[in-house]
Amino acid sequence: MGAGGRMSDPSEGKNILERVPVDPPFSLSDLKKAIPAHCFERSVIRSSYYVVHDLIVAYVFYFLADTYIPLLPTPLAYLAWPVYWFCQASILTGLWVIGHECGHHAFSEYQWIDDTVGFILHSALLTPYFSWKYSHRNHHANTNSLDNDEVYIPKRKSKIAIYSKMLNNPPGRVFTLVFRLTLGFPLYLFTNISGKKYGRFANHFDPLSPIFTERERVQVLLSDIGLLAMCYALKLLVSSKGAAWVTCMYGVPVLGVSVFFVLITYLHHTHLSLPHYHAKEARDAIKPVLGEYYKIDRTPIFKAMWREAKECIYIEPDEDSEHKGVYWYHKL
Repeated sequence: MGAGGRMSDPSEGKNILERVPVDPPFSLSDLKKAIPAHCFERSVIRSSYYVVHDLIVAYVFYFLADTYIPLLPTPLAYLAWPVYWFCQASILTGLWVIGHECGHHAFSEYQWIDDTVGFILHSALLTPYFSWKYSHRNHHANTNSLDNDEVYIPKRKSKIAIYSKMLNNPPGRVFTLVFRLTLGFPLYLFTNISGKKYGRFANHFDPLSPIFTERERVQVLLSDIGLLAMCYALKLLVSSKGAAWVTCMYGVPVLGVSVFFVLITYLHHTHLSLPHYHAKEARDAIKPVLGEYYKIDRTPIFKAMWREAKECIYIEPDEDSEHKGVYWYHKL
């Protein structure tokens, strides 16, 4: 699915939102063959370097905030805390993304190492590692399928709720974006909001949830145990340091991770500076194969976010198109 084009990206010299043809002349196999073999190699040493690097930076941010912000005059402290929250959330998002790569078996050649590292990182950031790993795998296997995708499933025009029409204005879009960025991921985990419709209630914490298969249920329970252990550790920390300290040092940055993660997924994973191995080299290798199917959007983040909230409200196929199974985004 795609969005109709009205805005141009001057950096690329073409209309970035112009629709590409529907039937690509290449296969996924063609794209994979175009990428140099070494781009698929997984180095546990290099991967571990990223983990250690990010943990060190996160500790430095924590040390500076815990040591020096309390010494600042009150007006300056009110300015310093948001700076810490933004910086810490940014580096913790990097650790969350490494956990995400573990779920894709991209951290090392050994599945048990990937799952161990991913489980620890995601549990520490209040994400159920195995539960999300399995639903996310289904998402990648069925991306943009209206029937089988797991998340970010758009609505047909006939299914647009009355509140969506009421919020189709600047203040409503601001509310929608804030709600999506702050509560979207927790609500998805707890209630499967915006997810695939099952025959009964589904979430990421119930081992018997229809999201998971029989062989996955034990690991879903393990994810729950990891989160319970983390919550118990936070309880002890609150008893020792106080709720305000835990909220400022840990709670707000973790909420920031959720905001950044939802923002990344909302804008379709288009930021090329994310630390995936050989991502730019692999991109350059497949560009000749993709041809006119290659798209990169350099629109500033907030401008792009506002555009999607305004333009991408529902999906419908083009009435005069022979491809009736292909749906495109439209605005109200």
